[in-house]
Amino acid sequence: MNSHFPALFSAFPLIVVILVVWTLVWKGIALWRAARNSSPVWFVVLLIVNTLGILEIIYILAFSKQNPPVAEMEQTATPAEPEKAPEPQPEGLAPKTPETAEEKPTEETQALDEQKPNA
Repeated sequence: MNSHFPALFSAFPLIVVILVVWTLVWKGIALWRAARNSSPVWFVVLLIVNTLGILEIIYILAFSKQNPPVAEMEQTATPAEPEKAPEPQPEGLAPKTPETAEEKPTEETQALDEQKPNA
């Protein structure tokens, strides 16, 4: 049985290398977009099927979402912070509330106190 692939590879190695690089570039871009768009079916199909970049180009141009605006990306990138649970207090101590918490005087409050006339 005669196989033409080794002859083709030895005759045109540059063409084969170019086709491999072409395919890998398009496949990488398409797989990245499918993963970012949460499209597991497209991801698997693009990973398995080899069409020399044709299916990848079709996916990128027709089916993948365009890049979202920066404001939308920032909203989805930063999850809401969970509310913190109150810290446990040792037994016998009342939790500090604004009424019972000691306030440290600031420079502004000290300056206001100095400006008050003594009665």
